[in-house]
Amino acid sequence: MTRPDQRLVLASASPRRLDLLRQIGVAPDAVLGAELDETPKRHETPRQLAIRLAAEKAACVAAAEGGAYVLAADTVVAVGRRVLPKVEDEAEGRRCLELLSGRAHRVLTGVAVVAPDGRRAERLVETRVYFKRLGPDEVRRYLEIGEGLGKAGGYAIQGEAGAFVTALQGSYSAVVGLPLYETMNLLTGLGFRRP
Repeated sequence: MTRPDQRLVLASASPRRLDLLRQIGVAPDAVLGAELDETPKRHETPRQLAIRLAAEKAACVAAAEGGAYVLAADTVVAVGRRVLPKVEDEAEGRRCLELLSGRAHRVLTGVAVVAPDGRRAERLVETRVYFKRLGPDEVRRYLEIGEGLGKAGGYAIQGEAGAFVTALQGSYSAVVGLPLYETMNLLTGLGFRRP
């Protein structure tokens, strides 16, 4: 049983983030998604967007879940200063895949933790991902399986899109949605201890 002062709330409805935490032996006591407007602000860089959204999600859930550690994250896929959307349909997915084809892009994952006493810590993890040049049949097939729907940039590296990646510099788990090393450092730095 979790001690009351060690209660952990994951401020994300992402099943991938929950799976990643469980992979390192951390099981949140609750999972609560934060409803926010994720539209980038005028002149906001992709880096600023990722960390701002993570911090706002953590603060939003912490306001409702006082006395717990609250962990939030947000992942942004960017080509230059251009933020790619969380893909909602096939046409949007095609545009993203065609833009990513044969080039490098950045995956920026902001992580924020609010401790029970109100202290906060944040971290931004940047990973560079290189895609092979995708043929029309590869794009069509990937869109048909629907794996990229709801995903930033229109792909899931932990799925079939992993075959598109020629190189990766940085944190693989951050591309999936939660940089595990940095997340544990933030949590333990604020006093969280695994049961």
